[in-house]
Amino acid sequence: MNKLWSTLLAGAAGGLVTLGAAKMLQNPELPQIPEQQTYSKQVNYGGAPVSFDFTKAAERAMPSVVHIKASESKEAAIQRQRENRYSNPFQYFFGDSYSYEPQPRSGTGSGVIYTSDGYILTNNHVVEFADEYEVTLYDNREFRARLVGRDPNTDMAVIKIDAKDLPPFELGNSDDVRVGEWALAVGNPFDLTSTVTAGIISAKGRDIDIIKGGRAIESFIQTDAAVNPGNSGGALVDVNGKLIGINSAIATPTGVFAGYSFAIPINLVKRIADDLVNYGEYRRAYLGVNVATMDTHVAKEVGIPYTKGVLVASLDPEGSAALAGLQENDVVTKANGKNVTTTSELMELIGRSKVGETLTLNVVRGSDTREIPVRLKTRSNN
Repeated sequence: MNKLWSTLLAGAAGGLVTLGAAKMLQNPELPQIPEQQTYSKQVNYGGAPVSFDFTKAAERAMPSVVHIKASESKEAAIQRQRENRYSNPFQYFFGDSYSYEPQPRSGTGSGVIYTSDGYILTNNHVVEFADEYEVTLYDNREFRARLVGRDPNTDMAVIKIDAKDLPPFELGNSDDVRVGEWALAVGNPFDLTSTVTAGIISAKGRDIDIIKGGRAIESFIQTDAAVNPGNSGGALVDVNGKLIGINSAIATPTGVFAGYSFAIPINLVKRIADDLVNYGEYRRAYLGVNVATMDTHVAKEVGIPYTKGVLVASLDPEGSAALAGLQENDVVTKANGKNVTTTSELMELIGRSKVGETLTLNVVRGSDTREIPVRLKTRSNN
């Protein structure tokens, strides 16, 4: 049977070759295909072409990313149990005889070297539960760290190790980052130290409502570089190895990377980090407004013409905006010359401003456009 199939296949192949030869003999001179002219135009987008070789960026970034182990001491765990004892109804009614031995919590994450003398940036959620911190550098040296300060409303924290001549990151400019650019995420996912992943900038100014509380600032850089548990507090860098963000969150139905991750932009990070280093807390400027991103529905609801920007829905009479003369239903279109189209963009710009500085707002009021300087004050309970 096998021999029969071989004979048939050989005959079929021979028939095809013979047919092709016959056609060539009938048309000994094949027609000449005219040379195809391709129209092309070189376009300059303002920068050199980006290579797909990210080795230089990775080499620059990896030594400046650290591994952080955050732990709760036994004493802290006992104190936590005491503070929460009334949440246990048996303990509430029957006392300590129903108490249990508290288990200290621990977790791992990433951090980036901010200064050569040992200040390290990370996320608040990496360190907030702990009172003991161990930092492992890229060269495998280990250090005990202390908490310098943290801010839950921005998910930022700073810790400090006693070391010198560390390699701090060169900071980029997150305002200049454009959607579609390549970016690298560097961190320690699942305790896999010094891991580098690549993706593009997918969006800017994202508010995903992950930081709870009315005073949260969310204006994330969104990327599709893979970020997983353990990456938190690590670096988002550009193709030159410059730090453009601190990786903070992922959008996922499973708890692991599902296509999108989010980083705090470095221009906001620097403002917060400098306050945490200098004062131990973030001294936040207070505009004193409730705002909404303008769209056709919002415009129709308040009865004003649609204008691209941010609607001032209400004001604190003692806030910076009201004292400067802003009014309800004003639409903010620019802040310090930068276009503002979403509430997250406005909140980021306020968050980057210092108390005592003047923030110049371009405002549409009815049919008028005006420029209003706002001297920023602090909140009374800030």
